[in-house]
Amino acid sequence: MKILMALMGLLLISGCQLSGEENRQPPWWDIGFKGPSYMLGEVELRIVEDVNGKFFQRPGGGPVGTDTPEDGTESARGWPRHIGGAIEPVTGAALPKRIFVRWQSVVEPQTYKGWVDIPEKAREVMRASTSQRCPETNRYRYGASLILGLAPGGVVQVWVKDSCHDAIKVARAQVGIEPLGPHLGKSNGHYYPQSEKSKRYIERYGIPYGSW
Repeated sequence: MKILMALMGLLLISGCQLSGEENRQPPWWDIGFKGPSYMLGEVELRIVEDVNGKFFQRPGGGPVGTDTPEDGTESARGWPRHIGGAIEPVTGAALPKRIFVRWQSVVEPQTYKGWVDIPEKAREVMRASTSQRCPETNRYRYGASLILGLAPGGVVQVWVKDSCHDAIKVARAQVGIEPLGPHLGKSNGHYYPQSEKSKRYIERYGIPYGSW
């Protein structure tokens, strides 16, 4: 009897471990925002509609764009090679159907807003990113990630991360201008502050519209 009970216990433990590996999809996924080098901005609002038709709204999202070390090159042209940065969970949401974002493009200055459709290809990568091991590390990712790149001119680029944390480009959109301006007109036209490095870069090279 003791041997039988021990065998049953081992089977139960093995079953729990197996089900844990098969069901690695977390109860939420992460969203992040990215800007081209020196093209500073600030996210004011994001709304996610998931594939079940539920909406998840959150004000703010932090600054975008970075003050890359001044190396005398046009580093703001195109997107940075490394697509990453601060992310936050979209708690309780199924995978995204579309995302609304409103943000300040400080360097112009201009405020943009609009919905971005997320294609099925993106959701496929997000599912696979947590359901299979990275062949390079033999490890699983716990959570799926989606990143929105926000650029002057109202350009939005979308990436998702695969099982090895590599960014896969899945969509690009052009959104419109928010006529009320920053903070829906509640800040008297004041934008998020522009850094001195960003100002110097734009004085020298300008804003590389069309490169994103």
